Amino acid sequence: MTDWTPYTERARQWFEHLRDLICAEFEAIEREAGSDAAFAYTPWSRQSVEGEGAPEGDTGGGTQGLMKGKVFEKVGVNVSTVRGDFSPQFAGSINGASADNPGFSATGISLVAHMANPHAPAVHMNTRFLTTTKAWFGGGADLNPPLPYDEDTAEFHAEFKAACDRHDPAYYAKHKAWADEYFYIPHRKVHRGVGGIFYDHLECSDEAAWEANFAYTQDVGRAFLAVFPRLVRKRMGMDFTPADKARQLEWRGRYAEFNLVYDRGTLFGLKTGGNIDAILMSLPPEATWS
Repeated sequence: MTDWTPYTERARQWFEHLRDLICAEFEAIEREAGSDAAFAYTPWSRQSVEGEGAPEGDTGGGTQGLMKGKVFEKVGVNVSTVRGDFSPQFAGSINGASADNPGFSATGISLVAHMANPHAPAVHMNTRFLTTTKAWFGGGADLNPPLPYDEDTAEFHAEFKAACDRHDPAYYAKHKAWADEYFYIPHRKVHRGVGGIFYDHLECSDEAAWEANFAYTQDVGRAFLAVFPRLVRKRMGMDFTPADKARQLEWRGRYAEFNLVYDRGTLFGLKTGGNIDAILMSLPPEATWS
C-alpha cells in the first residue's frame, strides 16, 4: 500500500498556492472598484467528533479566508488538511473506509462567492485529495447566476472543457453531466445554477495515476482562476433594479437550501470535526423566502 503522506503534502501546497492566487485576484477586483476590502484569515484546528475516540497526535486543521467588499458581498476561500478516524456510523458511507478501517486524511480548497451586483454570478469551486484504504481526487466548479447570460455560461463551460480536454476527451461530457445531476434541488425541481463540472473518486491506483489526476485537478483550479474574474469584471458595474435584487435574494434562498440539505461537502465537514464557520461560509449574507 502506498504511503500517501508526501502526496497529501504536495496537494496541500498546491491548494494553498491556488488560494493565494485567487485571493490576490479578488482583492485586485475590489481595488478596481475603489474598495480597500481584503481577506481576513482565521486558522482553526480540527476537533474530535462523537464516536471517534481520542485523536492521536496532530489531526490537522485549516485556514478560513473571508472577505466582504464592494464587489464581493461575501466570499470565502478555505483550505484545510485534516486526518483522523471517521465515526463507525459515518465510515461506511465513505469510499474505502469502514468501521474496521476508519482512518482518513483529506486536504482541499473550497470557495464560494456571493456578489453584490445581481448581474455578477455567484460561484462555487472545490478540489480535494482524500485517502482511506484508497486514494482519490474530487472537485469541480459551478456557476450560479441569479440573472443568467448565455454568453457567460458558454464562456465558463468552454474554459472547463478546455481543461478537461487536455487530460481526457471523455472528461468534459462525463463531469458536466455529473454536475448537472449533483447540483439539483429535488424538492424545488430546479438546478441551482447553470452547471459546470463535478468529479469524485478519481482514484489513484499508483504514483503515475496520482500524478495524472493531480495535474487534472490543478488545471481545474487554473481554469477557474482564468474565467471567473473575467465574468465578474464584465458584470460588476452594471445597473440593476429592485426587481433584479429581489431575484438575487430569492435565488440565494435556493442556494442555501441545497447546501444545507444536499451538499456532501457540508456533511463531510460536520462529520469530521471541521470548523463550523468555515463549513457554513457558503451560506449567503442575505436571502429571502416567499
